[in-house]
Amino acid sequence: MGYRVVDTDSVEPKPDRPCECRKLSEPGGLDAAAINRFRAEPGEQLPLAYHYHETQQEAFYVLDGTLSVETPEGTYEVPADDLFVVDPESPQRAYNAADADGPVTVLAVGAPPADDDAVAYDPDDE
Repeated sequence: MGYRVVDTDSVEPKPDRPCECRKLSEPGGLDAAAINRFRAEPGEQLPLAYHYHETQQEAFYVLDGTLSVETPEGTYEVPADDLFVVDPESPQRAYNAADADGPVTVLAVGAPPADDDAVAYDPDDE
């Protein structure tokens, strides 16, 4: 049996990200899923770019604030306590709207973990 408690605030945010991103998989000893905690101020986006994953399914659970997710089908507004799920090969760009009242905090889970399957997406190419 194995158990771990991770103080997420003790995990250093990744540098060179458009918002605060704490990668929790390694500190939690996870190998079957990737988990990150994002905190984005108004106008900040979560990922590095509009993208999709070839094999990874992602789920964004909004802890507080409202997450905006741009997709080719339109923009979704995801309030606190709601879950937004993205299937493989489905382009998205998650962000906190510039006119938001405050930050948005999101727990993002991806499975299988896939650091190298993100593909940049340009909506103007459609």
